[in-house]
Amino acid sequence: QVQLQESGPGLVKPSQTVSLTCTVSGDSMVRNTYYWSWIRQPPGKGLEWIGHRTYLGKTYYNPVLESRTSISRDTSNNQFSLQLDSVTPEDTAVYYCARDGVESGYRYLAIWGQGTLVTVSS
Repeated sequence: QVQLQESGPGLVKPSQTVSLTCTVSGDSMVRNTYYWSWIRQPPGKGLEWIGHRTYLGKTYYNPVLESRTSISRDTSNNQFSLQLDSVTPEDTAVYYCARDGVESGYRYLAIWGQGTLVTVSS
């Protein structure tokens, strides 16, 4: 029943920041033990994991993007956000937020938002 929805500006200029928000509905973030993830897919390429934030607040990032990435959480609004700074046109992609599921003690990306296209262009 839980749903995720990405939102944020779809056009960002080079050197600026991609700022996206994922709104979670159907459940409370603070009452669960899920990981909250961001993934992206550049045009014509495969999926790329950006990072995630655990229910305890610890963050993990793709080493390629770590220096530019920040994932935060706003539990009062049942949201978590992505900040990706110093962007270039190569950061153009469809960005997804996702929540994991747990089976037999293992986590997987069970629930995804529909994705939002972010274009980096001047």
